[in-house]
Amino acid sequence: MDVQVGDILTMKKPHPCGGNQFQVLRIGMDFKIRCLTCGHEIMSPRSKVEKRIKKLQRTGEQEEG
Repeated sequence: MDVQVGDILTMKKPHPCGGNQFQVLRIGMDFKIRCLTCGHEIMSPRSKVEKRIKKLQRTGEQEEG
């Protein structure tokens, strides 16, 4: 999966605060993502995050149209 820093991920399972959208801050063996609802930052293994992605939104897509 081609995930880049700055992308917005909509996850299948929501964060405990109720939000299910996260911004990608760092990629590698682990992903560092930030909940867009409460601002909590999470480090999670790449395989775990990639399984839970429902939708991927590029940051540049919104600005182009």
